[in-house]
Amino acid sequence: MKYRHIFFDLDHTLWDFETNSIQTLQELFHAYNLESRGVHSFELFYKNYLLHNEKLWDRFRKGFIKIDELRWKRMWLTLLDFKIGDQTLALDMAKRFLDLLPTRKTLFPHTVEILSYLTNKGYQLHLITNGFEQVQHMKLKYAGIDSYFIEVITSEGSSYIKPNKEIFEYAFQKTKALPAESIMIGDNVEVDIQGAINAGIDQVYMNHLNIAPVIQPTYTVYSLKELENIF
Repeated sequence: MKYRHIFFDLDHTLWDFETNSIQTLQELFHAYNLESRGVHSFELFYKNYLLHNEKLWDRFRKGFIKIDELRWKRMWLTLLDFKIGDQTLALDMAKRFLDLLPTRKTLFPHTVEILSYLTNKGYQLHLITNGFEQVQHMKLKYAGIDSYFIEVITSEGSSYIKPNKEIFEYAFQKTKALPAESIMIGDNVEVDIQGAINAGIDQVYMNHLNIAPVIQPTYTVYSLKELENIF
């Protein structure tokens, strides 16, 4: 085997973050009765949340804000869009979101199938994720895929963030993997693919959305099932 260690991203690659996030935010929308407070539709609330969430994640990846600020400000800024200046509400929603989100179980098609396939072929599977330590472990447990991964490297646990090569170097040290025998599988070109390039390892672009990449990865697949053609 050319590769021995396969590093997966989690959110948007294996774990269907969008579906799970929408379900959780819908539950919060109704639980906090936001419609009665001037948020006239969930769709608009979700659209605004996505904008703030992406901007804050970008600032977090660049080191401009801390993780705790990201966690609650995405709620705070979304509520402010609807003239709801209630910081206590924002903090409570942020906490409840992180309590509920990891319990969602929706995975992309063929996730369990491909993880079993790779494990049975003798590959060592690990995760490298920019998510929160406790949250990511909970996602794996509730989705029933935690047993497939030998090491779970998070940005919170390693103190580094993809695409910085340091998080990959931390992963190599923890897993005792050599770059030449390692490969990264992820959905985000700027974070996963560029990060793997920065670390000197091969990459698989998990292109669920059929978006042409701005850089050329080692491999591109459009379904997890297609990984069988590589490994």
